[in-house]
Amino acid sequence: MSLVRRFPRSVALAALALCSGVSHAALFEDSDARHAIIELRQRVDQLTQSNSRNGEDTSQVRRSLLDFQAQLDGVRNEVATLRGENEALRRQVAELQRGQKDLAKGMDDRLRQFEPSAVNVDGQEFKADPAEKTDFDAALNVFRSGKFADAAQAFSGFVQRYPNSGYVPSARFWLGNAQYANRDYKSAIDNFKLILTTAPKHMRAPDAALSIANCQIELKDTKGARKTLEDLVKSYPDTEAAKAAKERLSKLK
Repeated sequence: MSLVRRFPRSVALAALALCSGVSHAALFEDSDARHAIIELRQRVDQLTQSNSRNGEDTSQVRRSLLDFQAQLDGVRNEVATLRGENEALRRQVAELQRGQKDLAKGMDDRLRQFEPSAVNVDGQEFKADPAEKTDFDAALNVFRSGKFADAAQAFSGFVQRYPNSGYVPSARFWLGNAQYANRDYKSAIDNFKLILTTAPKHMRAPDAALSIANCQIELKDTKGARKTLEDLVKSYPDTEAAKAAKERLSKLK
């Protein structure tokens, strides 16, 4: 390795000066030459020591820089890891939010199944629980199937379970018809009369009055049947039931 690489430029220059001084030592006295050589050597030693110290400082700085770079790389890796974890958490939160929305929607849908809804039956609009509608429709289907005994039981149970339901007038009407079909005329009359007293303006009221007269005729109560038909014509003159009542009156003896 050359002197230029081993020492900085200042040390090399001092060495050259030393060589030059030695070559011209003859121009001075021996004591002066020795004194000059000693001073040059001291300067070289000082420069060498200074360079050595600078080299140690530079090495220390380099080691510090390397340590800092390693720490910085570690921090970068941690940041990258945290970013990945944050992204995973965001996805999890988004999935949880979607799950909560789906759960809330499912709960709302299930709750709506138990909430009253508007229905229109026999010209009457009212709100009914889903269970009411289901039970009424089921009983009506039984009646339409011709199983009148079962239908009478189903409608009777409906009236007992839902005494304040908007379905009650219609349920009583079909209950009376099922009882009529089963020849239970007295029970049928009672249910038809309840329609006339509790819901006289109901669409089924004129038919209920006509059905009462039919039951009375079956019971051989001609006088009662005539009175019922006359009241029907007076109370509901413009109905199909009134027209039928007039025909029945003409045939009663």
